[in-house]
Amino acid sequence: MQALMGIILYILSPITQYFLTHFKTAVHLRQIRFFGMEHSSMMILAAIILLIGSLKSKNADTDDRRFKILLIWFGLALLIVLSSIPWEFSPLTSRPSFRSFDQRFFHSPFRLSRIAAIPSLKSAV
Repeated sequence: MQALMGIILYILSPITQYFLTHFKTAVHLRQIRFFGMEHSSMMILAAIILLIGSLKSKNADTDDRRFKILLIWFGLALLIVLSSIPWEFSPLTSRPSFRSFDQRFFHSPFRLSRIAAIPSLKSAV
């Protein structure tokens, strides 16, 4: 389910759409390249490594050997996933943990009329 959600967000993301339409220039921009290519490819690689580790552990003869194989392969996949998350301290790219919202919009007495004016959100009011 999480992989399906990631694929949907990847397709709908304006960052990846820019990356795919302007590939030659976007490859040279670190932030765009990270979300357009590196993040998704590393997550897919981690899923493949999880699958390989799971399959290899089924062929182990003892439980100790099985758990050792799982520890190695799942640990490697965890390291790949953790290195591919856009942490705010990451040297590859950084995003804030919490984003602030425009306070003027939320404290305005005309907030509902602004939402109602947006055609795609008329049903939300």
